[in-house]
Amino acid sequence: MSDAILFPGEKLHVMTRRQFETDLRRHFAGMVTSVSDHLVRAEGYVYVFNPAACEYRKRADLRTRIISLTDAGNIIYVLPPETAVDELEYRIIDGRLTVTDGTHVFLDINEFGINS
Repeated sequence: MSDAILFPGEKLHVMTRRQFETDLRRHFAGMVTSVSDHLVRAEGYVYVFNPAACEYRKRADLRTRIISLTDAGNIIYVLPPETAVDELEYRIIDGRLTVTDGTHVFLDINEFGINS
């Protein structure tokens, strides 16, 4: 019996916790390609907050990231299997910042308002 908590094929949204107010707001959304005891390898897209436009912007290039499951700096959400990761975008819905693929709203990522 495996103790794995994530499996290849699952889809993730990862927020990197900021340590300082001036740190970049970085998010990652992708699909798990492999898993070890405490690490996940995932392929997907990086989103960076642009404070001038007050929005998250997706980087166009597909990236592979190694994500620690034990790092308190990572806030990891498992997305529903039907998520179209390549279609994810950030939208304001009912005054809340959400992550959606255009068909389903998956995450309300606001903790303290639109600029969170």
